[in-house]
Amino acid sequence: MPLEDLGSVRSVEPGPYTDDWLADTRTSYDLVAASYAELTRHLLDETPEERAVLALFAELVRAQGGGPVVDVGCGTGRITGHLRKLGLDAFGIDLSPGMIDVARRDQPGVRFDLGSMTDLTLADASVTGLVAWYSLIHIPDDDISSVLTHFRRVLRPGGPLLLSFHVGDGSKMKTEGYGGHPMKVYVHRRQHDQMIEWLNEADFAVEAHKTLTSAESKLGGIILARRQP
Repeated sequence: MPLEDLGSVRSVEPGPYTDDWLADTRTSYDLVAASYAELTRHLLDETPEERAVLALFAELVRAQGGGPVVDVGCGTGRITGHLRKLGLDAFGIDLSPGMIDVARRDQPGVRFDLGSMTDLTLADASVTGLVAWYSLIHIPDDDISSVLTHFRRVLRPGGPLLLSFHVGDGSKMKTEGYGGHPMKVYVHRRQHDQMIEWLNEADFAVEAHKTLTSAESKLGGIILARRQP
């Protein structure tokens, strides 16, 4: 079952948004953290194309000389753990304390920090690579540019950025998910051209992008970019 199907959604008109969406997202994922981990831990086993993209990302990090890699919006740490298995010095950041607790339980010895991609506290040029795996899907359009500016700031020049997202138009409110728990999060779908425009404006060079269907998403977008020198 695709990740986006693990819960009930309803169509809504996008915006206006306030900072409450961050609190709603944090609370929602705190509630579902344990069941989310159980329902999603197998997804990479069913997604060979995504595994290939993550392996390519790992090669690009090594080509840059290695160094720390951050998984932003890491959730329960399944992508962080996979990056570690690929030999990367990966750590995760997530908004939800519940998700971080499960990540630390499931990935012992791996660093997981509490934080928000809307206000990354990492030092400038402190990571060689950055992954945001289906974690931009809850960020309102008005905040995407600020988030990507943070991504560029913390990445070293030439460092790779890997994004995945749901392809489409419009927003939906997710009201239930991951074992029937109540949720209140917007799920935003975007087109590649819009994502690429935002990346270009943030001074990233897009090197590849594709759309695919898999266990991760009925229609998933993947973009590989680099921070411009």
